[in-house]
Amino acid sequence: MPRRLLSAALVGSLSLTLAAAPAEAGQTSLRFLGEQIVPNALTYEGTTVGGLSSVDYDQRTGQFVFVSDDRSALQPARFYTAKFSVTSNGLGPVSFTGTSPFRQADGTTYPVNSVDPEELRVDPRSGDYYWTQEGERTATTLLDPSLREAKRDGTYVRDLPIPDNERMLPDSGPRQNLVLEGLTFAAGGSLLVSALEGPLLEDGPLATTEQGQTSRITVQSRSGRIFGQYAYEQEPLFAAGTGGSTGVSSILAVDATHYYVLERSFVSGAGNKVRIYEIDLAGATNVLGKSLADAKPVRKKLVADLAGYPLSKVDNIEGMTWGPKLPDGRRTLILVSDNNFSASQITQVVAFAVR
Repeated sequence: MPRRLLSAALVGSLSLTLAAAPAEAGQTSLRFLGEQIVPNALTYEGTTVGGLSSVDYDQRTGQFVFVSDDRSALQPARFYTAKFSVTSNGLGPVSFTGTSPFRQADGTTYPVNSVDPEELRVDPRSGDYYWTQEGERTATTLLDPSLREAKRDGTYVRDLPIPDNERMLPDSGPRQNLVLEGLTFAAGGSLLVSALEGPLLEDGPLATTEQGQTSRITVQSRSGRIFGQYAYEQEPLFAAGTGGSTGVSSILAVDATHYYVLERSFVSGAGNKVRIYEIDLAGATNVLGKSLADAKPVRKKLVADLAGYPLSKVDNIEGMTWGPKLPDGRRTLILVSDNNFSASQITQVVAFAVR
């Protein structure tokens, strides 16, 4: 299909108005392949490995790229490359192969608390890195989130546009630490799709055990043109307790309108609940620049609840990517957890086979 017709078809498919369907019970056939634990407080090339909030597979090298969400507090904000085997028989040990800091437009590294990296994707066309950071909202600071392009050594290339409602304003915009958590390429690299972790201030309250919360998913071209924004209804908190929170921590394209969404929840005393849903943007109302009132959200169905698999524990899973294909044609799905640089948590890499 010619590129102009393909783009028109994609935009048209995103503006359909079919009825939304609720999440379905059960899970599809994800086959657990294995788990590896990265040693806590591991040092690599003068940096502390931890806070791994994103993973992506680099087809060019056959290696993986991890982002650390260190806000330049321990060392400058950075990413890592690593290799490990993924086969039908299991998952091999994680071996780090490189690390580089992200750099600002002037070539310097980011100062402490000036950036909060969350998700990185390898551009399937150029090989550049596209990454998100969450910005800041405090009583004294309003710092917008951003979607940035960097060279493979971390050199700054550009900022892409973000929707106006994702800017930090005194009484509207994203909540602190619930911002641009997810990013994925779709349609062969023609589209960039990003996901907010939680609801905007104007989009309603945070989740409770009785009700969920609604966040937004944004679709734009690789050049930055914003096509649409869609409501995503998250699940209620899975348990009662203090310090409960939930949010979208990653999004991964299946095709132009279907995506995997990783919902990660934590409740003090109950631990983590991590579920993967498949969503369909076709049929959802385009709410770009609009209220969510009466909007049809994206359709979603449950793919997997990680509590149903033989993991050592379900920790703070934040990253998700397609890995190499298996000889029988199945895709592999790779996850990584963010240990928050805490001795009480783990950095786990998990692999599944997807039919």
